[in-house]
Amino acid sequence: MAVTADRVLVAGATGYVGRKLALRLAEDGGFLVRVIARSPDKAKDLEEAGCEVVKADVLEPESLGPAMEGVGVAYYLVHSMGRGATEDFAETDRRAAINFAKAAKESGVERIIYMGGLGEGKSKHLRSRQETAEALASTGLPITYLRAAVVLGGGSESFRTVYYLVKRLPLMVTPRWTTTRTQPIAVDDVVEYLSESRMLKGKDADRTIELGGPDVTTYGGMMDKMAEAMDRRPPRRIGVPFLTPGLSSLWIGLVTPVDTGVARPLVEGLDRNRGRRPVGHGALRHRNDRDR
Repeated sequence: MAVTADRVLVAGATGYVGRKLALRLAEDGGFLVRVIARSPDKAKDLEEAGCEVVKADVLEPESLGPAMEGVGVAYYLVHSMGRGATEDFAETDRRAAINFAKAAKESGVERIIYMGGLGEGKSKHLRSRQETAEALASTGLPITYLRAAVVLGGGSESFRTVYYLVKRLPLMVTPRWTTTRTQPIAVDDVVEYLSESRMLKGKDADRTIELGGPDVTTYGGMMDKMAEAMDRRPPRRIGVPFLTPGLSSLWIGLVTPVDTGVARPLVEGLDRNRGRRPVGHGALRHRNDRDR
């Protein structure tokens, strides 16, 4: 089968952002959207929307070749952190990304589009996101690397954390990470950036794109805005600088439905990036200039 830019693959399509992206691409029309899923039953809605669903697993290299046949652009939105992880998530993510990159190269895929997070790599979570980008680029294929700040949307773990803390606690002990500055971005804007990235060409495609909204705030500030949107009084916050990321994640696990295995790496990333300059809205940098 000939490779064509009109055939797009989405890995991670059963995740929150991946599902929204696949549906958006299918809605755009004019090209085939193929998604891979370990359990195709979880992608029934995508199939009904017009996507081609193929059973494959990024940890099973032999399943990826057939899934990538004829694909021009491949999106990689896979993350193994938390829920169901049977080993170190960073090592799992590295192996999965290498498998994907090799299969893409062998199948003639022209480019990979990947979304990670913003940060300086001081936590295991942020280092893993950067290492995943490097693994995807290891075969020399062009990579469009989007690095997003906090994503706001009903299925976002960061959003759910803030929502349930505000909903359930009139008073809360707040650790240092609640003062970390960020520029949150709406999930629909993230999906728009991902969708439009498919159209980039040449040097414009082989680059890093930093994504952030126009407003600089903190997690504490987001709690206040969330309370306002819910027509509730903002929770009173008592700062406790010695509350560790480990204790913070256990606290989040008790108060919210967010998985502790997801919460801890996220909190560590926030705690270790306090004081970092927030990203400028839609800032663009070439891949070779990204944080090292």
